[in-house]
Amino acid sequence: MEAAARVSALWVYRSAAGPGPSVSLRSRRIKKRPKQSKTGVPGDCPAPAGPGKGEQLGAPLPGRGAAGGKLGRSRKGKQREGYLAPMQSQTSGLQGIPRPQLAGVAPMGAVRGTSSPRPQEPITGPSLHGLLQELGRVQHSRQRAAKLFEWLIAPISPQQFFEQSWEKKPLLIQRHNPGYYQGLFSTATFDAILRDNDVLFGVNLDVTSYVDGTRETHNPAGRALPAVVWDFYRNGCSLRMLNPQAFSTTVWHFLSILQEQFGSMAGANTYLTPAGTQGFAPHYDDIEAFVIQLEGKKHWRVYGPRNDTEVLPQFSSCNFAQEVIGEPILETILEAGDLLYFPRGFIHQGDCLPDAHSLHITVSSYQRNSWGDLLEKLLPTTLQMAIEEDVEYRQGLPIDYLEYMGVLNSDVVDSRRGAFIERVQNLIKKLVDYAPIDAAVDQKAKLFLHDCLPPMLTEHERALSIHGVPARWEDGDVRDADIPIKKGTQVRLLRQGIIRLCNEGNGLLLYYTTENSRVYHKEEPKYLEIDPEFTDGIEFLLSSYPKYVCVETLPCDTLDDKISLATFLFEKGLLITKKPLVPI
Repeated sequence: MEAAARVSALWVYRSAAGPGPSVSLRSRRIKKRPKQSKTGVPGDCPAPAGPGKGEQLGAPLPGRGAAGGKLGRSRKGKQREGYLAPMQSQTSGLQGIPRPQLAGVAPMGAVRGTSSPRPQEPITGPSLHGLLQELGRVQHSRQRAAKLFEWLIAPISPQQFFEQSWEKKPLLIQRHNPGYYQGLFSTATFDAILRDNDVLFGVNLDVTSYVDGTRETHNPAGRALPAVVWDFYRNGCSLRMLNPQAFSTTVWHFLSILQEQFGSMAGANTYLTPAGTQGFAPHYDDIEAFVIQLEGKKHWRVYGPRNDTEVLPQFSSCNFAQEVIGEPILETILEAGDLLYFPRGFIHQGDCLPDAHSLHITVSSYQRNSWGDLLEKLLPTTLQMAIEEDVEYRQGLPIDYLEYMGVLNSDVVDSRRGAFIERVQNLIKKLVDYAPIDAAVDQKAKLFLHDCLPPMLTEHERALSIHGVPARWEDGDVRDADIPIKKGTQVRLLRQGIIRLCNEGNGLLLYYTTENSRVYHKEEPKYLEIDPEFTDGIEFLLSSYPKYVCVETLPCDTLDDKISLATFLFEKGLLITKKPLVPI
């Protein structure tokens, strides 16, 4: 019956969708108005709406200084226009992109309401709360991340996902289990955040609408007070929270684990949309998107890239007119417990059914994490090294090269042109010999560590970390402030991915994440200057993870150096001990 209900819901939606409520810009009162024609030229792209457009990661705040240290109101709802076009069986958009293989989804004919599929059994799994507790007992942080991702996309295996869907095509998982993601985020959590925190319009929250083909943002200035926010919502506006991880410890915990699965920042936005409305225009994003339906239901349409330049784009698109995006390659209704994945470059839009609101969270990753982004770091340094080390790159150009080279001379038959082009090609090929590939990867890693959320410690980890040292003011004096790390103390890194040792100029810097902000780029990158004699000890800790090692086994010159290194890293929250430290 549940699968049939899904089919029925989409059929009813298509049959009943008509002009919805619109909102007076002056009175904020919902009123009906006649259907209007779309404005604007089809395909005309307005200026992007800023860092929060689409499913992007959110806006950074101004920095607060680098960490150092050295060892040694318009309120509109959506008005519907006509009925949804039926899905077509052929692939639309970019040629060669297959229709998505759907897990746990009714056949396409059934989605159109032409038949009633057999009911499917609910896809079950551990609760999020229970899973996070279980993951806290997993010693290796990469294994934690892998298990969390496996739960996220179950019943699809990670191997199947990365082989068949990742960066290739959408994946729809319908679980028939509304409680699968329960506890991750809720409308009640959203309301509590508004009441208990300084949520700012345009920084933490966007108020949006998509009416008559026009996408608008309605952010007032200042704090997003509950009465104002809920008034926007009541009048048909969508509410997008740009960085829920800054306010929700559960979302923070979830993303801080998941980011190690991708080796790239894991961000999130939440979207709360009133029944019968749409908050965003069709567009594509520059991230891999995992749409997790938490409450209610939402009607989604996904479209393939329209040409080669839109496949895995480096940047998000502008807003598209409906007339230029073609027919969807996937159309469905997401219900609570379902997941929809689509790669960057796939145009998408979602709107609410007339009888239900929608709350979903979009988890995103792999922004600016392509081979091209790596080469942007690598090639300038490579060329500079080649110029410094190889005289051939410093030799002068031919005196007469302007006579036969350039666009105006591109059709001229001249033997000098062939020799010139061949010389350039050879110099480009030789650049490979000077490419500091590892150093460029370290620079990418440094950026990733700046993007990262700080690790959220379990209660057990806190007891073993600097946060568990019972230093305090008591009876007019400081108590238990000494950190009693000795040669026999067993230590290990808190997480595998929390540090990166990089060559910077003439020195070594150790970048780390434990002092990052939960707000994206609120702080400058955190680093420590490291004397060369301590690098072997740091590398030893990295290679030993997740095993505990005795401080006396660290490959430093003296026992004092070993204890100094362990104490310094412990104080920065980078090391934990096997047993809680007993104050001296």
